[in-house]
Amino acid sequence: MALSDLLYPENPRRRQELIHLHRELLDCMSMNFHATNELAGVLNAHLGCTLTPIKMRESSTVKENCDIIIQAMREIQCQVQKIDSDMREKLEPVLYQKLYDIKEPELEKIAIAHKVFSIVLGEVTSTAGMVAVKLLSSNLITITVCKLISLLAQIGASVLGGISITILGLGMEMILHAILGAVERNQLLAAVRSYEEHLAEFKEASEKYQCAIREVTSLVRHQVQ
Repeated sequence: MALSDLLYPENPRRRQELIHLHRELLDCMSMNFHATNELAGVLNAHLGCTLTPIKMRESSTVKENCDIIIQAMREIQCQVQKIDSDMREKLEPVLYQKLYDIKEPELEKIAIAHKVFSIVLGEVTSTAGMVAVKLLSSNLITITVCKLISLLAQIGASVLGGISITILGLGMEMILHAILGAVERNQLLAAVRSYEEHLAEFKEASEKYQCAIREVTSLVRHQVQ
């Protein structure tokens, strides 16, 4: 047993906890990559976008992978803003306001949006209007994505950002060495707390993000069936 473990008997448990928290963080990031690609796929297939799929880079750090997702999310935001601009430009003010009026029937909003896309894109899928209305009228882009971008930036800027994501296949000691290489080894408790603080909020925001995207993709699948 290491001398530090004799002096600080809580260290072994904290080491296990640190490894578990790191794995949770990477699992959460992986699901966000997948969800982002699903949303990009819907935008490409139905709204004429040309968004490029993203992939976690195993040879890169947490920060570099955070930056990849942030860039993809910002591109999606830009595409949705362009959709909104097209609606504003092509529609009469009264019709444009109807798209955001919660009292207006959903089917009427979809018909309005579909008409605009028929003009802008020429040929559109039957689900184009529905996807557009869902993105414009929900808080997915305005709130959920913005929140997750902010948290990803915080994680990237923290001590966690400099850690490589390749360590999952390594042994316990090598994992600890990789994680704690960014901080002093006597800061094990601080490292655990840093993970806990970032992960709790990040997981909550990620779940909302993934749930919102599932709502969009399930609508599309239901329409196709």
